[in-house]
Amino acid sequence: MTAGDTQVTAVATAAEEPRPWGVGYGPKPPVRRPFTPRQLWRLDEALSRSTWETGITFSVYVGALEEPTHDHAERLHAELGEAAPQAVLIAVSPGQRVLDIVTGEASARRLPDRALALAALSMRASFSAGDLTGGLVNGLRMLADQAGRAD
Repeated sequence: MTAGDTQVTAVATAAEEPRPWGVGYGPKPPVRRPFTPRQLWRLDEALSRSTWETGITFSVYVGALEEPTHDHAERLHAELGEAAPQAVLIAVSPGQRVLDIVTGEASARRLPDRALALAALSMRASFSAGDLTGGLVNGLRMLADQAGRAD
């Protein structure tokens, strides 16, 4: 046997061993996250401040929505449980180009449809410019300003 034969045998043996997907087959693709840590901090700050100032529970969902998208957003809002009547959910599906704002019974009394439409218009303008985080933060601020201070 020559040295070349040994290498061929070693390669054949290594190829037969089971390997997890992607191991040893080039560089790993980078993990793609929808938000940077700074963007997450901005969203968390906007959500916390809006909720604290108004007493309304604000929530944001970013991801795919099942069809019909409004029904899926309403189901997500209902999952807020006891907080749902005084909650607002902003559901955004960038891939589907869908924005839906769902209000609970109590929060709807403090946020008229006109305020929701203006916030949605502002968010859509930011989204179309590629600024998902900025659109959400500004939309939350607009909704909190319209709702006013907690009673």
